[in-house]
Amino acid sequence: MAFSLQSTAFENEGNIPQKHTCIGTDLSPALQWTDAPAGTKSFALIMDDPDAPPGTWVHWVIYDIPSEAKGLPEGVEKAESLPSGAKQGLVWGVETFTKVGYFGACPPPGQTHRYYIKLYALSAPLGLPAKATKFDVEKAMKGKILAEAKWMGKFGR
Repeated sequence: MAFSLQSTAFENEGNIPQKHTCIGTDLSPALQWTDAPAGTKSFALIMDDPDAPPGTWVHWVIYDIPSEAKGLPEGVEKAESLPSGAKQGLVWGVETFTKVGYFGACPPPGQTHRYYIKLYALSAPLGLPAKATKFDVEKAMKGKILAEAKWMGKFGR
């Protein structure tokens, strides 16, 4: 079996429910993954919107997720560090690099946007401090990515 990512909140390439957006309660969706490759020591997850007018907006960065994790629950706390040892990075959007944790889909009125959730199985924890940026995480992951799984949702208003 291949490393895979799923959500019970919405189908892959389906519409993201309002409760997982900025016009709802802005809860992170429940996510589950299976078949991480042998040697996985941690996971990192990045959610972004490549359709944002000024360029890709980052909606969630979470890393150093323990290797025994099989998913994330709905409504992950918006805290720098989680009880599991995972850390959350800064999101980039309306309030550029000032918030940590999940920041849901929030496109301007008009076009429907695509939101990609990318999960990486890593050969080692990243060891970055909390509040790292997507760019810091991507740089730290170089040479450590064993596998990648994706899930995509759409949202427009």
